Amino acid sequence: MKDTPAACRQGWEERLNELLPVYGHRNWIVVADSAYPAQSKPGIETIFAGGGQLETVRKVLSAVDAARHVRANIYVDRELGFVEDADAPGVTDYRRQLAYALRDATVRELPHEQIIARLDKSAQVFSILILKTEMTIPYTSVFIELDCGYWTADAEERLRAAIPADILK
Repeated sequence: MKDTPAACRQGWEERLNELLPVYGHRNWIVVADSAYPAQSKPGIETIFAGGGQLETVRKVLSAVDAARHVRANIYVDRELGFVEDADAPGVTDYRRQLAYALRDATVRELPHEQIIARLDKSAQVFSILILKTEMTIPYTSVFIELDCGYWTADAEERLRAAIPADILK
């Protein structure tokens, strides 16, 4: 971690606002639970945001939505749907609140290890911001892969189809 937890807790939103104009497609922002590990790759910045995870998710998504150059591709752990209240009190309520917070988004559920593998691969080349919260329910991290806000996958597919194959060799 680059700063002390107290300094980060007060400045995570400021840091997000500094990074978001620089970030583009293939950068990630992760809103993590409290047990999420600090990673050692140079392109990964971990900040202790403290506070509630859902509030942090809402603030991050609001900032991404306000940035015209990027949009959010959201991933959540598939395991979350199988965690029981007996093992993690409050998980059912959390799932309900998370579904409401993400109601307007396209959310992909993947096994945790697959999401981590994607994140790890991206971190080899692209910057990643991890915001750790005080959440103590497992498999609750929300992974936001940024994508281009003004160019769609359909437009990219049409472009690739229009370019003669020998041009891109």
